[in-house]
Amino acid sequence: MKFRRLGVPVAVLFLTLGLAAAPAAAAAPADKPAVMSSWSQPTATSFSAWNAARRNQGAWAAYGFDWSTDSCSTSPDQPLGFDFRLPCQRHDFGYRNYKAIGRFPANKGRVDDSFYHDLKARCAAYNRFVRPACTSLAWTYYQAVVAFGDVVLSDAQLQRAADLKERGELAAVKAARGDR
Repeated sequence: MKFRRLGVPVAVLFLTLGLAAAPAAAAAPADKPAVMSSWSQPTATSFSAWNAARRNQGAWAAYGFDWSTDSCSTSPDQPLGFDFRLPCQRHDFGYRNYKAIGRFPANKGRVDDSFYHDLKARCAAYNRFVRPACTSLAWTYYQAVVAFGDVVLSDAQLQRAADLKERGELAAVKAARGDR
């Protein structure tokens, strides 16, 4: 019995990483909550595993996952050019699938925290001059989903971030020229 318990997480890991010889459809759909949990952690590994599965949805057909998304809902998917599409899509995946199995309230906080982790990871890819504007927007998006379950961005919040980004871009130009 001990080996059987260990086999489930190992199987999920192998399937998530695409290392299993058999397709994921051969796995027991009873493992769906474990797979969802592994894909909704606030880590880069969890994000990468979810994204690999998203790109190979057919391998997960037996699980009946809902891959539909409206990205960042009514807020911009790429506010000020910062690309938040994939974090919003993973967030949608978590909300839709935990609701479908009746385990949303117990998992909402972790799905929201993972969303913020993903947004900050996206922001880390931008240069140090405009990154503060991106992280400001990331915080706003996160606070909106925590409070409302949806991303709602006001014009004033977007304008504050735009001003911050503009100052950062000017600082980058000055730094490149050697101005003080």
